[in-house]
Amino acid sequence: MFTTIISAKALQASITQPDWVILDCRFNLMDTAAGRTAYAEGHIPGAFYLHLDEDLSSGITPETGRHPLPDANELAEKLGRCGITQSTQVVVYDDCSGMMAGRCWWLLRYLGHDAVALLDGGLQAWQRAGGKLDQKLPIEANLSFPPSLQRDANLVVDQLQEERMGGSAILVDARAAERFRGEVEPIDPIAGHVPEALNRPLTDNLADGYFKAPEQLKSEWAALLGDQPAEQVVHMCGSGVTACHNQLSMEIAGLTGSRLYSGSWSEWIRDPKRPVAKGE
Repeated sequence: MFTTIISAKALQASITQPDWVILDCRFNLMDTAAGRTAYAEGHIPGAFYLHLDEDLSSGITPETGRHPLPDANELAEKLGRCGITQSTQVVVYDDCSGMMAGRCWWLLRYLGHDAVALLDGGLQAWQRAGGKLDQKLPIEANLSFPPSLQRDANLVVDQLQEERMGGSAILVDARAAERFRGEVEPIDPIAGHVPEALNRPLTDNLADGYFKAPEQLKSEWAALLGDQPAEQVVHMCGSGVTACHNQLSMEIAGLTGSRLYSGSWSEWIRDPKRPVAKGE
């Protein structure tokens, strides 16, 4: 069972297995149709497409961030139509080193499905390894995927506030350093970060588009967190999508049990009473 990442070669060796399902999660925040267009032009054979806004998120409200979690039952129905059951090995991929597909990886685990792995290096790694692309659409199934929601894996904003005040949450922000410091903000209306949060840009997890070795990731996380346990780490980013990349890197490093604040910065700033910090 693959639960973190999988190489292109390993996927090629198992792609014809009947109990394997591949999900294409390509998406561009600035052009929300780009991922679906790219999928139609060519995808890993047999892969189903899941759209970040339409499939992996729910509708935005005045209180939420930009990518609220999807309804668990609705997502479970979609996964069943993709041929996924509790015994299926799922592989997710994108074309940006897991920055988008990490959300799907996290959501499947949130729904209680551990057998999900991200294609290390993404679609580019698949093609470098000689993998072909296909334009054929897969046939939908009519299977049941009963979710087993892992509610403790995600913090709502009130829980985060309580744990911050009690000192039991170590908040780690995956946004680029200049966004974290509040020097620039290309997406959200307010710049800055949650006070006392630490910054680890998700790009720090990568070397040449692939995840760094587990030992290196573990060393780097230790340098950031000190002797604080992984269970106290809460990941965030702009909207709860790329934060999953940091959690995946911790899992690769053997640092298990961290959680997600899915609302992230775009939800935090909805309430002007919540504090905002700038700088390091």
